[in-house]
Amino acid sequence: MFNVIHKDKKSKARLGKLITAHGEIDTPCFMPVGTQGTVKTLSPRELNDCGASIILSNAYHLFLRPGMEVIRKAGGLHSFISWPNPILTDSGGYQIFSLALLRKVNDRGVEFQSHIDGLKHFLTPEDVIQIQEGFGSDIIMPLDECVHYPCGKDHATVAMERTIDWGRRSKAVHNNQALLFGIVQGATYEDLRRVCSEQLTEIGFDGYAIGGVSVGEPKNLSYNIVNFVLGFLPQDKPHYLMGVGVPEDIINAVELGIDMFDCVVPTRYGRNGTAFTSEGKLTIRNSPYIEDFSPLDKKCSCYTCKNFSRAYLRHLFNTDEILGLRLVSLHNIHFYLELMRNTRDAIAQDRFAEFKKEFLSSYK
Repeated sequence: MFNVIHKDKKSKARLGKLITAHGEIDTPCFMPVGTQGTVKTLSPRELNDCGASIILSNAYHLFLRPGMEVIRKAGGLHSFISWPNPILTDSGGYQIFSLALLRKVNDRGVEFQSHIDGLKHFLTPEDVIQIQEGFGSDIIMPLDECVHYPCGKDHATVAMERTIDWGRRSKAVHNNQALLFGIVQGATYEDLRRVCSEQLTEIGFDGYAIGGVSVGEPKNLSYNIVNFVLGFLPQDKPHYLMGVGVPEDIINAVELGIDMFDCVVPTRYGRNGTAFTSEGKLTIRNSPYIEDFSPLDKKCSCYTCKNFSRAYLRHLFNTDEILGLRLVSLHNIHFYLELMRNTRDAIAQDRFAEFKKEFLSSYK
């Protein structure tokens, strides 16, 4: 169930509360990505301390390793990974199309070779729902066909129509308390996006995701697609922008009416020594920080910033110490979740426009 609690008076930004079997989620929210059942380098306790209310895992990866039987015997995904809060599982459609060694797509489903061992698998949309229900996920995503940018209209049309059909079939077999979201595809073609939005709305889902953005298209085109699609989605359901993004993209999408985000950026950048701060990105390996004993971000209250200097973090990265990866990843997740808390506060006070201006002027 989803309730819109408050709408900002000067934008389309909104506060919401999403209720799941494992807890409530205040929106707009950011979901740290734990693709294989773990947010890389971080423990569940650290995520909880940062204020994470939900994480994302990937059905494709977990289906291949450790497999359905192991997770079932563990008592479900929550028990297996020791995470008591909500979990959204992505169907793995994007991974099948981007990682699989070979794949054949038809209206029945997808045949693919595992990128791990080369074994062949065939999954129907019904299989993907049953896998996620077997995990005990709180929010599940149907199998969809994601296309890359640029994409010809004929190909985009086939993928969009297949996504609608797979969404309808997924809804037909979905039979547990998990929330099922529909995924809007259609590449960069407004007429396709509109058809997909309207037909998914007619089928009826617990929430609606916008897929197939942030796949190489220019930023302004991404924003235009998101804004266009939101005009055709139910306003009493959560809106999820898949795979986005960097802080400025999140702020801009919140302004358009997006409620949920996920992205590997904070932990991937963290493992490579790039920190997100209130003044912009900072690459800690660089020489200016050799004797810089200030924290990564003077405005941050995370464990990393309260206890360690830039000089020490630089030392850890330049000596290949694993602690460096953990500490910067921890800071980045805290930064993202704090950004969402501040965003929600600004919406509640009807000052989102001012907040956005202040944030972007400081975040260079």
